[in-house]
Amino acid sequence: MNLLERLTFFIEDNNLFEVNDKILLTVSGGRDSMLMTYLLAKAGYQIAIAHCNFQLRDVESDLDENLVRDFAIMHGIPCYVNHFETERIAGERGISIQMAARELRYAWFEELRQAIGFDKIAVAQHLNDHIETVLLNLTRGTGLQGLQGIQLKRDRLIRPLLFLKADEVLQYVEEYQIPYRDDQSNFSTKYARNKVRIDIIPQFKKMQPDFERIFEQNIMHFKESYTLLQQFITPIRETLFKKDQDAWVIEKLKLRQYIQDLPLLYELFSSFGFTKSVLKDLQSCFDKESGRLFQSEHYDLLLDRDFLIIREKEYVQEDETVITSETKSVSWRGYNFSCDNSYDLSIYPDRAVAKIDSDLLVFPLTLRAWRNRRLFLPIGYDWKKKNK
Repeated sequence: MNLLERLTFFIEDNNLFEVNDKILLTVSGGRDSMLMTYLLAKAGYQIAIAHCNFQLRDVESDLDENLVRDFAIMHGIPCYVNHFETERIAGERGISIQMAARELRYAWFEELRQAIGFDKIAVAQHLNDHIETVLLNLTRGTGLQGLQGIQLKRDRLIRPLLFLKADEVLQYVEEYQIPYRDDQSNFSTKYARNKVRIDIIPQFKKMQPDFERIFEQNIMHFKESYTLLQQFITPIRETLFKKDQDAWVIEKLKLRQYIQDLPLLYELFSSFGFTKSVLKDLQSCFDKESGRLFQSEHYDLLLDRDFLIIREKEYVQEDETVITSETKSVSWRGYNFSCDNSYDLSIYPDRAVAKIDSDLLVFPLTLRAWRNRRLFLPIGYDWKKKNK
């Protein structure tokens, strides 16, 4: 079976899209997206190209854009390009440049898809991206849900190259003489994902040359296990959680038989984002402290005399917010903060990123605004200074 046949079979077998669907391809100019474009054009699907110029790499960004435009003209493919002031927007929103770029591109892809009347958005992630995501999630403690890796399809988003290994992508772009450009930041191990790709996965391949395919099977097992778990959890959740206008109400009497089973409790409340440490507190005062309030990022849980009442937060507290050891992201005063573990010890200039030694942190942390006349201790001094 040649590559084009493999692609067609993968699309049909996973019901990614219909033959007559119009597919918007997200094309950066890298080898993955250029191969995806070449193959889908060769297969005769109705496609168009969407390219983002984030203006982060000076002339390199413009060269990427030129490559994509020239390829589109050569193959008669409609091409749409958008330029973003990524650094400025990241600063205004108080988020990292990487997060800003992600938010900008996916928002624009969907906006463009609707504007030109297309059906799907195709992203050129491959099997190794899938594996890297799972390995990263292992370090972040995301549980069984995170071990499912990248979703093959979600809403209008599809990933038609997820069956290909990274070395196969390189093999085919060379075989078909497809032009592409490498982003040099992909070769720097200061980023966690690059470190997994460059340093860690090759070590696994030394032990098991067919590592990618075996790991792909493991991901499938993780998915099946998660699906099986949800088949068990969903009926219990539906029995316990009753929607009452703007709140979910749970009878304590019905929940009592499950309250001491923390893993089960965690799965039951997973859609509301309550951490295990919060649920442990709930366990300890379930029959003792009526009126106690528990919080996740987006929800409040009130422990009443006979009921648990969960409501979505109407606003983010302005004065301060709490970060626990399990917090992945938090919104505060219009800013979005994400927390991630990294083994990269290098320092690079990015005012939206703070690197902190996790071994020195004592959780929970309190995130709050600068306060007038508060004391702080400058590094290297034995005296305190007042904020003015």
